[in-house]
Amino acid sequence: MLRQIIGQAKRHPSLIPLFIFIGAGGTGAALYVARLALFNPDVSWDRKNNPEPWNKLGPNDQYKFYSVNVDYSKLKKEGPDF
Repeated sequence: MLRQIIGQAKRHPSLIPLFIFIGAGGTGAALYVARLALFNPDVSWDRKNNPEPWNKLGPNDQYKFYSVNVDYSKLKKEGPDF
């Protein structure tokens, strides 16, 4: 398959940016899904030792990818301990 892509790129050089952007988009999507699967508190890979990982998060733990106006280091806990 890679040989076919290289052959197409040699015959039609205008396709090279298309291959680059499609490859970058696929790589970015795969990395984002891997980040969600590994670091999101909603996903529990070890149910015996940590059945509810979202209860261990403190109020100043940032788990969002990007937050615009929130400074997580200044947040205080508002609810009871479970």
